[in-house]
Amino acid sequence: MKPQRQFLAALTLLAAASVSYAQTQDPHQWLEDVSGDKALNWVKARNAETRSKLDKDAGFIKLRDDLGVILNSKDRIPGIYKMGDAVYNFWTDAEHPRGLWRKTTLDEYRKAQPAWEIVLDVDALAKQENENWVYKRANCREPEYDRCLIELSRGGADAVTLREFDLKSKSFVKGGFTLPEAKMNVDWRDKDTLYVATDFGKGSLTDSGYARIVKEWKRGTPLSKAHTLLEAQKTDMSVAAQNSEHGGVRHELVHRQITFYTSEQFLRNGDQLTRLDVPAQSDVSFFSSQIIVTPRENWTTGGQTFAAGSVLAMDFDAFMKGERQFTALFTPGSSTSFTGMAATRNTLLLQSLNDVKSKLVEWRFNDGRWTQREVSLPTLGSVGVMAWDPDHSDEYLLSYSDYLTPSVYLMAKAGSDEREKLKSAPAFFDASPYETVQQFATSKDGTKVPYFMVKRKDLKLDSNNPTLLYGYGGFQVSLTPSYSGALGKNWLEKGGVYVVANIRGGGEYGPSWHQAALKGNRQRAYDDFAAVAEHLISSKITSPQHLGAMGGSNGGLLAGVALTQRPDLFNAVVSQVPLLDMQRFSHLLAGASWMGEYGNPDVAEEWAFIQRYSPYQNVKAEVKYPNVLFITSTRDDRVHPGHARKMAAKMLAQGHKNVWYYENIEGGHGGAANNAQRADMSAITYTFLWNMLKWDNAEHRIH
Repeated sequence: MKPQRQFLAALTLLAAASVSYAQTQDPHQWLEDVSGDKALNWVKARNAETRSKLDKDAGFIKLRDDLGVILNSKDRIPGIYKMGDAVYNFWTDAEHPRGLWRKTTLDEYRKAQPAWEIVLDVDALAKQENENWVYKRANCREPEYDRCLIELSRGGADAVTLREFDLKSKSFVKGGFTLPEAKMNVDWRDKDTLYVATDFGKGSLTDSGYARIVKEWKRGTPLSKAHTLLEAQKTDMSVAAQNSEHGGVRHELVHRQITFYTSEQFLRNGDQLTRLDVPAQSDVSFFSSQIIVTPRENWTTGGQTFAAGSVLAMDFDAFMKGERQFTALFTPGSSTSFTGMAATRNTLLLQSLNDVKSKLVEWRFNDGRWTQREVSLPTLGSVGVMAWDPDHSDEYLLSYSDYLTPSVYLMAKAGSDEREKLKSAPAFFDASPYETVQQFATSKDGTKVPYFMVKRKDLKLDSNNPTLLYGYGGFQVSLTPSYSGALGKNWLEKGGVYVVANIRGGGEYGPSWHQAALKGNRQRAYDDFAAVAEHLISSKITSPQHLGAMGGSNGGLLAGVALTQRPDLFNAVVSQVPLLDMQRFSHLLAGASWMGEYGNPDVAEEWAFIQRYSPYQNVKAEVKYPNVLFITSTRDDRVHPGHARKMAAKMLAQGHKNVWYYENIEGGHGGAANNAQRADMSAITYTFLWNMLKWDNAEHRIH
């Protein structure tokens, strides 16, 4: 071994030893015992402290009631999808907190008050079985639409149980397919065969806690006899298999997810798996005879170089013979990015963003060539597209909303701008006094960072406006404008300003915007967020006394970094279902799967940059921090609740008095399992923020 390699190896061992030592010396690590009596007693005590600050507060109680009315409103749009001759919807309200899976006809749906037929009553099932069931999804067999695989979660966790359900009799199939609780990926192969990736026992899971093995399971045979299709490595993230069918052309695919961003795709033909020659960072789908490849890295093939974020199409048979003559359906620019697509019978609907504003193009494949048509959109906000009946029709559901426009559901048809309005959501606040503007802040390295601001048209630039800054900045997730009655009713109407920062790490400008903040460049995302905050202050929209920061999950980490790195910019911080201890994240629940985003804290070179921003390692007793609320869920089996628990405990032990904590016992990574819990947790969040940021907060703050 060369001296340099010996030094690096020794350094790595030293780092691993120091990590192990730090973990054993962490006085709060006992809080990682999710359901242990000692940890839960600590949680209950913190919850009681938070309740004591709120339950006698008339503003909190009214806010919670108002949020409940909004969440349970029977005037909400029931989202639908077509299966056979019926349209289906999953609905929750005050009378049905766990939900009803129900169906009707399209003609009936067009009515103001449709008549629904109940398919599955989850509240009744939960009561009958004495379980806290949360409905996750139904995967129904196509094209018969006679049998479905129902996934139910205990308390909203990612882990689910699976049962086969008969749509005609509206009952679970006696002796049908069933699987015990696990994080799983299951799909139909045919009426009597499933693809199954689940917990098959010892050694069958990856380090991330997902399935390492995918099998083909025949009806009437024990799961132990299922035929193995692919075994991934323990260090991989997961595996899965599925059918892909469009235009009568069917492909069986097996998928190996190596890291969060790299994968291998295999075409199955009998017992043979053929790896598709596409980049490790790419997605593959099919449109009739065409393969669609969306690389997330620059790709040189067939004498051409395609930019990361392109959408490419070519004949699949020719592709498998080695030809590489792709047609570029989308090429990213400096301000544009691809966000998604859907396929009708004859048209590929391609969605993109231009400076975080939506665009939709219809692509049609005829006589061996692609032609396009740009679709006129009613808003620059969030646009949703879903094929209505891709086997038989070019119709599609088009939904849209923005910060001030409630959702609208339209039936559209490829080739035409004529649309039928099916439903429109109610407005929960008067939007006329407000406006949405897009601004750009300059980050530390000179990058222009966009942000949306929703405010009163006559807002006074006196630095006194309570302002909430929200961000995410990770995993190539784009934050686009969408309507929230709760935000309008309980923030804007009070006089608050709402800001969404489209920082690096997100997907607003495609893979390059995301990759600019990966691993060792993570600090760029935090610098972007701080730059937006500074721009709001310098523009006299607000001041540090009236500025709050909020984010969830990866955004909860962002909020934690804002708290510890820039306490001078904020007076209140809300960190929701967060990552915070970045020395331990890869050892907790699904954390190992995110090392592609953050790096590996057990590797010396990578811990060197992670430790510079990790909130848990950087919070100090002698620093004055903003008021902070940590909010999480016991049943979150994706991001460990120990992150929030330990951060709150450490700050309290350091003597910080302005630390709030609340942990919902149910809810999973979404934080809440039903509308009552969502209303309660939102009310806690908004009450905390308003009392800390309002104009007279110095005199009337809740302590």
